Amino acid sequence: MVRVPNLKKLGKFENMFLLGFRLLVGIFLIYGTWDNISSAARMAEFAAFLKSNGFIFPNVMAPLSAWAQFLCGVAFCAGVLIRWAGLVCAFNFLVAIVMVDGAAGIRASFPSAMLIAFGLYIAARGAGSLALQRS
Repeated sequence: MVRVPNLKKLGKFENMFLLGFRLLVGIFLIYGTWDNISSAARMAEFAAFLKSNGFIFPNVMAPLSAWAQFLCGVAFCAGVLIRWAGLVCAFNFLVAIVMVDGAAGIRASFPSAMLIAFGLYIAARGAGSLALQRS
C-alpha cells in the first residue's frame, strides 16, 4: 500500500497563497490595461477593436472596460472592495466571451473564463487576512 503524505499543514499558508493569487491577477490586469489608459492612440485602437466586434458605443465601452479592469487590478492587489471588484471582473470578462472570445473557441476563451472564475471566487471568498480591507 502506498502511503500518501498528509498535506493538511499547507492550510496555514492559505492567506499567503490567496495574496499571491490576488497579486498575480491584479498585476496582470494593471499591466494589460495600462497602455490603453496612458495612451489615447491605444484607447482608440481598443475602441476600433470593440466596434469591429459589434459593440455599441465603442468609444464609451473601451474606456469603461479598460478602467474597470485597471481598477479591479488595483483592488485585487490592495485587497480593497474585493467582492465588488470580483463581480465587476467576472462581468467584464463574461461580456468578452459572449462578444469576442466565444466565437474563437475554447482555447481563446480560456483566459477570460479563468478571470470569470477568479472574479466569482474572490467575490464569494473575500480578500483573506492579508489585505487592506478584510471582508
